[in-house]
Amino acid sequence: MSSSIKNDWVLKVENLTKIYGSYSDETIALTGPQRGTNICPITGSIVACANISFELYPGEVLGIVGESGSGKSTIVKQLFFDMEVTNGNAYLKPYKNGTVNILTESNQKKRYMRNHLMGMVYQNPRDGLNFSFTSGGNIAEKLLMADMFHVGKIRERASSLLSKTEVPVARMDDLPAYFSGGMQQRVQISKAIANNPPLLFLDEITSGLDVSVQAKVLDLIRGLQRELGIAMIVVSHDLSVIRMLTDRTLVLKDGRIVERGLTDQILQDPQHEYTQLLVSSLL
Repeated sequence: MSSSIKNDWVLKVENLTKIYGSYSDETIALTGPQRGTNICPITGSIVACANISFELYPGEVLGIVGESGSGKSTIVKQLFFDMEVTNGNAYLKPYKNGTVNILTESNQKKRYMRNHLMGMVYQNPRDGLNFSFTSGGNIAEKLLMADMFHVGKIRERASSLLSKTEVPVARMDDLPAYFSGGMQQRVQISKAIANNPPLLFLDEITSGLDVSVQAKVLDLIRGLQRELGIAMIVVSHDLSVIRMLTDRTLVLKDGRIVERGLTDQILQDPQHEYTQLLVSSLL
């Protein structure tokens, strides 16, 4: 990789760590895959993730895969400011040219980044949608927070996004509660990309959906990524989702990265025994 490409990151994360409970200097050393646990034997604290470092490049889709409790959702929730970090740095190139640790910025500045520079699609649409607003109203809410105030333009943008995500525009004024799970997820995707964010987080977005609906949602994500070129981080316990959507993958176990590389490479020739186990369960 040339030095110019190496410097062309959208997001850079260094030593991201989240520990629940009181911990000691030895907590991180006493937990992790080599210890077979993320619970500190001395303090009882839980190391959700530790020393997570990676870079994400423009237009790239990065997968984070691991079993339940491996820490993968914790990573994106910290980066989207849903959760306080214990330690670590993160830099977003579109924000102050990547010179400031976004994790230590004020709540007001974090809100600005969420509203203008990021999007999040949660596993449960109820976490990403306001169920008292119509589907169009949810998109309008995101656009208003991103400083678009022209009612006609908001409605036009909402129609365009719903159409793009295969939600009937005729249902723009319906409440999400009257939609199927798959359609709620598509409205949530519309809302997340409404502000044309350079960075999109997708957290277990196919969990709980029927297999046929999962395929449609994944096709939609892949099509939108190709069309819009958004850099994405896709969190999933399902390697088939990772295989379909991502360019590179981080494999997590007990809150640590145990393997990283091109997704095809990891799936064809996994090096770590845990990744080998994951891949063999997919076959």
